[in-house]
Amino acid sequence: MNESLSAILSEIEGLVLKEDKQYLFGEVKPENIFNVLTYLKNHPQLYFDSLSCLTAIDNGAQAGTMEVIYQLYSIPFHHSLSVKVILSREHPTIDSVESIWKTANWHEREAYDMFGISFNNHPDLRRILMPADWEGFPLRKDYQTQETYRNIKVDYQQP
Repeated sequence: MNESLSAILSEIEGLVLKEDKQYLFGEVKPENIFNVLTYLKNHPQLYFDSLSCLTAIDNGAQAGTMEVIYQLYSIPFHHSLSVKVILSREHPTIDSVESIWKTANWHEREAYDMFGISFNNHPDLRRILMPADWEGFPLRKDYQTQETYRNIKVDYQQP
């Protein structure tokens, strides 16, 4: 990532930049996510016009946290940025960014369905992969498979 881009990003209130050997990424507190991502999309020199992916991570009961990671890309400027938010595992809730990028609609629904992360102001937050009456969130580390679903044995084989 070029130095002028890093300089612009370092000025954004609420965005803490971190670097590893090859990548620059940002960390944002949950209460700041909507404003920071709106800024990243609307800034004329950044213009992150594409939300390539939104994914979640369960760090487990011992850590007590979950993460939502946004992969942003600027099509005209050919630069990318990852933005991470750390949430409480007990009540994982964050503002929806569906009004910024429409593609977030299904990404957020998937994070809700698999991890139980709620997205405030999402227009249609319901399961997208699992049946509506499924119990639990399958990608949580402490997920317990149901023995039956609608009177059918759930035969899950551990690898």
